Amino acid sequence: MAEIRRPLTILMVGHSYCVALNRRLCHEVALAGGDRVAVTVVAPRFFRGDLRKIPLERLEGEPYRLEPVSVLGSQIPFAFVYGTRLIQVLRQPWDIVHAWEEPYILAGAQIARLTSDRSTLIYSSFQNQPKHYPPPLSWCERYAIDRAAGWTAFGETIIRNLADRPGYRDRPNRMIPLGVDGEVYRPDPAARQQILRDLNWSESGPPVIGYLGRFVPEKGLRLLMKTVEQLDAGSWRLLFIGGGQMESELLAWSARYPDQVRIVTGVHHSGVPSYLNAFDVLAAPSQTTIRWKEQLGRMLLEAMATGVPIIASDSGEIPHVVADVGRIVGEADEQGWVNALRELVSSPHMRKSLSDFGLERARSVYAWPHIAKAFLDFFEILRESPEANNIKPQDRPVPTYTR
Repeated sequence: MAEIRRPLTILMVGHSYCVALNRRLCHEVALAGGDRVAVTVVAPRFFRGDLRKIPLERLEGEPYRLEPVSVLGSQIPFAFVYGTRLIQVLRQPWDIVHAWEEPYILAGAQIARLTSDRSTLIYSSFQNQPKHYPPPLSWCERYAIDRAAGWTAFGETIIRNLADRPGYRDRPNRMIPLGVDGEVYRPDPAARQQILRDLNWSESGPPVIGYLGRFVPEKGLRLLMKTVEQLDAGSWRLLFIGGGQMESELLAWSARYPDQVRIVTGVHHSGVPSYLNAFDVLAAPSQTTIRWKEQLGRMLLEAMATGVPIIASDSGEIPHVVADVGRIVGEADEQGWVNALRELVSSPHMRKSLSDFGLERARSVYAWPHIAKAFLDFFEILRESPEANNIKPQDRPVPTYTR
């Protein structure tokens, strides 16, 4: 008589899961596993984000059980902790506990402390800088990673940074990037027309250069403003979507170009796809600092899936994400930025070519079903064989799309 195996029980914990779109990984892991898995997701009832306060967002028909949990101290990202409900949840007999929290933060160590020794604990990280954290964060990191069976990195620069870090080097790891939802982020001419009308811009006007993200200096907004000023007069429009400390500076600068520049703040996640469709080019001029370099650039994935050509700097993970389907320019190369922007705003043919390449890369590399399967495979390997083979960073091929 054939043995009937029970489903692999998977608990996925992350403060970003209060945003419904961020639970797409959980959704796709549940779908990829089918009857072989039973997925439960822990998400905050409320979290204070960078730009707004975020209550738990629910979706109809989610293929997992959602466990709302209170959090304390969410105004300080590295110092928040989950409420007592997490203790009750983690007492249940999980096969896999996946923590989308950094091991060095208090919540990361809290998950390690509460997870049963019978569960396989896995972390996912965005750490792409060789930082040395002060106590108690250094204690949290060492405690959490010593407890973990393995870890994943969301990019090549992250895995190269962590692969030789004490604790990490001794544990199985995989580079598995974030994904993008091709059903949400897709070319939508009607959405473009509506956004342009809302902005009081005509469809026949010059190409729209778009920026999406935080309004902070390290995102290169001053470089973007300086370079568009050097383009031919009337050859461009510029749309900023986001929010942050540079908002007043952007508003003061935009007053010089009342017909060419628009600044939109307070856009909900669900509204981002429509605004992306209004872009003819996405500009991502991120600037590396002593303490930060671009960890991923989620807007790059979203732009590719929407069919928006990309011009981006070479900060951090960006060249690995974009590969050869966009224009990569040195982050300090002002003239290079002028030339690249001028080329794309003046060439519909080039924009169409990069749009097609980006769409193919989004679908073949970053589609959520591919990403979820990679996570699920790693979960199952670690559960069956804790000594799973590591792939050294120097032996790991950088993912590219060859056109």
